[in-house]
Amino acid sequence: MNTEAVLAFIAVAEEGQFQLAADRLGISQQATSKRIATLEAELGTALFKRIPAGAVLTQDGRTFLPHATAIAAAVRAGVQSVQPRTRPLRVDVLARGTAAVDLLRGFRDANPEVPVETVSGGGAAATIAAALAGEVDAGYAYLRDRAGELGPGLSSAYAYLEPVQVIVGPRHPFALAGRARVADLSRYRAWVPGIVAGSEWETFYRDLGESFAIDIDATRYATGTESVFDAVAASESLLTFVGERSRVALPSAPALVRLPVTSPVPLYPWSLVWRSRTRHPAARRLVAHARRAFRPPRTASWLPRQARADFARDVAPATPAAAARR
Repeated sequence: MNTEAVLAFIAVAEEGQFQLAADRLGISQQATSKRIATLEAELGTALFKRIPAGAVLTQDGRTFLPHATAIAAAVRAGVQSVQPRTRPLRVDVLARGTAAVDLLRGFRDANPEVPVETVSGGGAAATIAAALAGEVDAGYAYLRDRAGELGPGLSSAYAYLEPVQVIVGPRHPFALAGRARVADLSRYRAWVPGIVAGSEWETFYRDLGESFAIDIDATRYATGTESVFDAVAASESLLTFVGERSRVALPSAPALVRLPVTSPVPLYPWSLVWRSRTRHPAARRLVAHARRAFRPPRTASWLPRQARADFARDVAPATPAAAARR
């Protein structure tokens, strides 16, 4: 399989646009499209759907993505095996535009001399597998079962509790109120498309919905004018959720409104995961930075079950194994 085509596929999947992927790869958009077409022909299936904003993965594309990531990781490991041992710190940030990218940016700003390579693994399970395999030195994820998920060889610490926000159209009652009270969310339908079955964010939204009787629709992304933001913008009752530090491009017209959720504030718990016996000096610096920067939950806040139990026991910022080593 052509590894350049695989890398082009990963770039388009992560960037969401052929031109951005081409810029990242240092080639033309035409060359990027040609590589994707070659790969699709070899696989015998379409990997992307074209939409006005760029491109989104088809079901086959989503199925192939973790395998493509594994191919890229194997190629990278092979190249590095014959190069000097010094290399950039590799950190899994889940996906571009997430709070994890922002957290890592804070570390890089404080340690500008440290070379860092970001990886988009696609979820906690992928982050943990990559860390265990030595493909990444650390990664950000939401852990549903801190002790059970990690197993031997890995440690974790809470890194950030991200407030959840809502996005509504200009005629939605929340837009006029300037905020969204949790108790009022149950009056409206929340559309959060693209939630992967079995993923940690599915668990988070299910816990949130059950806690406050919120109707959360997790159907897939539509295309064209039926996209989630277009639907939200045109509705007086529909809303969608987004993390406070998530970077999402909102259409300029009609204007969408991004608002805080209050009373209490739902918090999405990000953890930093790393190899317990890492020899990478920058990994140890990243762990120390995460511990210093972490702030415990506020009084008027809501957390999913696992994090709520952790903080109730006052074991938060680390797993028992990690605490024993300190």
